[in-house]
Parts: sequence; structure tokens; C-alpha cells
Amino acid sequence: MNAACRLVALILALVLAPMAHAAESYDSCTGYVSSLPATISTQGTWCFNKDLSTGLHYVDAIHVAANNVTIDCNGFKLGGLSAGPGTLSNGIGGTDLSNVTVRNCNIRGFAHGVYLLGTAPHTTGGHIVEDNRFEANTYIGISVDGDGSVVRRNLVIDTGLTPSFTDPQGIRTYWGTDVLDNTIVGVTALAGSNDSVYGIYSFGSPGNSVSGNRVRGLVADGTGTTRGVALVFSQPAAAVGNVIAGNSGGSGEIGLFCTAAAGVAAKDNVIMKFATGIDGCVDGGGNAVVP
Repeated sequence: MNAACRLVALILALVLAPMAHAAESYDSCTGYVSSLPATISTQGTWCFNKDLSTGLHYVDAIHVAANNVTIDCNGFKLGGLSAGPGTLSNGIGGTDLSNVTVRNCNIRGFAHGVYLLGTAPHTTGGHIVEDNRFEANTYIGISVDGDGSVVRRNLVIDTGLTPSFTDPQGIRTYWGTDVLDNTIVGVTALAGSNDSVYGIYSFGSPGNSVSGNRVRGLVADGTGTTRGVALVFSQPAAAVGNVIAGNSGGSGEIGLFCTAAAGVAAKDNVIMKFATGIDGCVDGGGNAVVP
């Protein structure tokens, strides 16, 4: 190979080589999260430029204490695995806030991956949790409260096995949060707990949509029950185009569960291997229930 060819090959190799944690852009960053635990008390966009982890047992690894905050991990890791399965720590947490965004994060090993709590219904919200990976969080991957919030395009895998809480859930939302185009794989109750499990649990969210999600790998324990998607006191609401797969169709397992049935419409869902495919929802048509 002559010198010119070698130069071209080298340039192509550099261009095509995968870049670990390549950032979309740091141009909009207000500042950087450089160590844990961290408190964000100034609005703006706070970025990661490296992996971060903590073994602390009872903290928010990142505590959000201001409205209008974006946390952009740029694909880097926020880790809490070393605290163990009994951890009471949250990856990113805050209470009674508005307009918090979490994106591009890889969050693992916390009780809650993201925990945005609203203590008063319909007074806070506008949150966005998007394009993240949540892995091996012990209680709930994503928990969001607040009108006008959206949880979308997240991967939530291997949630559960906590001795500290009951009834693990992949995604839990309250007070008007849409849950769109997420994948939940593996929510498992601790052996001997008799805990129930939920792929998606949506409570008190009138007018919301739980749509385009994929849910599978749910394992309750003992007398616990399994719910793929549950819309509880969320009328009117819609569950549209979800794919929900059970394990065995065992007694008490329900793919899509609704309360206040007159106000919750189910349409175009595919539900497989549950004892009951759809319970308490209005059948809007197009649903495929496979025993």
C-alpha cells in the first residue's frame, strides 16, 4: 500500500471508529456535574462529561432544587450499584418542581432511577424524561408526578428485587403524565415477599395517554399479582398501541388493567400470555389478546 492509500485508510479508520460517550453537544451546558452527591439549585442545562457513581445509601445522587433544570448525561453513567439492593438512594430526585428534563442518561443501581415527586396534585409538572437507559434499579425505574409531563423513549430493564419497598414498578406516573414509546423489560419481586409487580402504573392522570410501549418479563412473588399496564383513577385516558407480554398466563395476571372503566379506552393493543388480557377498560377496537 502506497503512502497516499495508507493516509486515506487512516483517516477513514478515525472517522468510522466508535466514540465512547460521544456528546450531542456541550454548547448549551450551564455547568457540569463533577462529583456526587450534587445539588442543582440554579436553572439551566447541567451536563455530564464523565461517568459518576456513589455508594451512599440514603441520598439523591443528584438533587434538583430549582425549576427549569435540564440534566443531560450525554450518554455517561450515573451509578449506585455499590449501595446494594437495600439502597434508599435515588439517582435524580426533587420535590414540587416544574419543568425538569432528564435525558441521555444511563442510570443504574438506585431505589428510584428518577424520582420527581409532586406533593400537591396539578400544581407542578411539565417534566420530560426521555432517551435514557435505566438498569438494575431496585424499586422503580422512573417515577414522575405532574401535569403536562412526558416519559418517552426510555429503556427500563431489570427493575426490582428490593427488600426496602413493596411492589416494584418499571414506570410510575401521577397527575397527568403521558407515557409514550418506552420499553420495559424485567420487573421482578423479591423471593418470599408476596409482592405484586407493574410494568407501567399510571394514577390520577385524566386525559393522559399510555401509548406505544413494550412491556415484558414481569415476575410477581407468591400471592402477588402481575399488571402489565395499569391505569388507576385516570379517566378519561387512553391506552393505545402497547405490546404487553406475560410469562405464563397464571392466575391473577392481567395485561391491561383499568379502573373507572367508562372513561378509559383501550385500542390497538397486543396482549399475550395473561390470564386476563383486558380488565375494566372500554374496548376501542383493534385489540389482539393472545392466551
